[in-house]
Amino acid sequence: MAYWLMKSEPDELSIKDLARLGEARWDGVRNYQARNFIRSMAPGDEFFFYHSSCPEPGIAGIARITGQAYPDPTALDPESVYFDAKASAEKNPWSAVNVAHVETFGKVLGLGYLKQQTALAELALVQKGSRLSVMPVSAEQWAAVLALR
Repeated sequence: MAYWLMKSEPDELSIKDLARLGEARWDGVRNYQARNFIRSMAPGDEFFFYHSSCPEPGIAGIARITGQAYPDPTALDPESVYFDAKASAEKNPWSAVNVAHVETFGKVLGLGYLKQQTALAELALVQKGSRLSVMPVSAEQWAAVLALR
């Protein structure tokens, strides 16, 4: 099993939304490196659900990958903010994956707090200039974050 961190704006999909829905599609990723990470995910992998672009950015909980990656349908939908005019049904460069709620943390582990943790110094999230919306997390980093909740 691999571990990940995936960012979502809470007004689009929050950890509470996912808890209410149980399962949802994670789509709209438009960075090739982040897309490649999605394509390498396997059912059962877990990820930290990170709230971004909000008053309190940080890790809000845990979710699980429930299936293999597949072509992101939002790339083909002209009504979607994630529409890609260059994508087609035959050649869709973007991927989505289904995810399920595992746990909502009692408090969001804020980015500033995470940056203070020496055990997380190598986590891409806390690196200067890191803006990826999907990134791997080592088993040691996973355990360090779990110890903070």
